[in-house]
Amino acid sequence: MTRSELLSMFADVALVAHVAFVVFIVGGLLAILLGGLRGWNWIRNPWFRTLHLAGIGVVVVQAWLGVVCPLTTLEMALRERAGDATYGGTFAAYWLHRLIYFDAPTWVFAVSYTVFGVAVATSWLKFRPRRFREE
Repeated sequence: MTRSELLSMFADVALVAHVAFVVFIVGGLLAILLGGLRGWNWIRNPWFRTLHLAGIGVVVVQAWLGVVCPLTTLEMALRERAGDATYGGTFAAYWLHRLIYFDAPTWVFAVSYTVFGVAVATSWLKFRPRRFREE
């Protein structure tokens, strides 16, 4: 495997991690809402809920500060060093990019992330997580 191929592969790994994070945040809220309505106990797990709230909190703060996601920065740096066109590459990379990257003004993302963050915070209040257990 050449250095370029290895860097491209690591860029794909960064992209997959990014998509997994998005799935955790979006899918997590859907699971919390559905689980809250259906009485699923696991959605009240304090570790899951804290990580979920913290995850969207980081996204919201980054958006308002104009900070580009570190996973995006890492992926693009790896692709550039590999000689790849950014947002190009393998079949998986192409489709994963199409799923999570959109062209819109920066303020649209800040507002969208904020609205989503408010929805996550509201789900925290509506479907409260269990307390952390004291050992």
